[in-house]
Amino acid sequence: MTEVAAEPSPFTLAEGRTALIVIDMQRDFLLPGGFGESLGNDVGQLLKVVPPLAALIAAARTAGVMVIHTREGHQPDLSDCPPAKLTRGAPSKRIGDPGKYGRILIRGEYGHDIVDELAPVDGELVIDKPGKGAFYATELQDVLVSAGITQLLVTGVTTEVCVHTTTRETNDRGYECLVVSDCVGSYFPDFQRIGLEMIKAQGGIFGWVADSSAVIPALRGLATTAA
Repeated sequence: MTEVAAEPSPFTLAEGRTALIVIDMQRDFLLPGGFGESLGNDVGQLLKVVPPLAALIAAARTAGVMVIHTREGHQPDLSDCPPAKLTRGAPSKRIGDPGKYGRILIRGEYGHDIVDELAPVDGELVIDKPGKGAFYATELQDVLVSAGITQLLVTGVTTEVCVHTTTRETNDRGYECLVVSDCVGSYFPDFQRIGLEMIKAQGGIFGWVADSSAVIPALRGLATTAA
């Protein structure tokens, strides 16, 4: 076990029981000209997450920590996309419409996949999810139980939507959850700040928060212990 200097209190990584989840680092959300930018968002806010997250993933792999990736998206016929999601608001582009990187948030399209810098390696699980949370209508719970996982390092985008939803789902299922603050991102700086504050408030009501500069040395400690 190795300790992370986290808020609101230190977080202890448990060897063999920790997994890293990388949420929705997809081209449709991150790249210029993609779905996220078409909604008027500054994708640069999300792209800032890529370098520290790449370093964190590398450290997790070296430590033998399970790495799980998720992608939000839908079947080509949109049968798993409820009307309330499909028609909400009045964006210039909707799910399933043609976009710069193929049909927006449709499984199998170029834009639906993960950015090159964070691409999964052989053996890493990629979970396709139709909703915001990583547990809803997916195999994630079964995977974690089978692997004996009791705690999650949570990363990805966006902080206030898919990251928060997954963190709350994780908390409700009894897992210890550490959100890595510079490895999650929002299009809106205020949402980023408030989203992280909400997780660690009231003694860590949803979990812990720490920067990757504190998590990576702890992962290296796990790697040393394992060796």
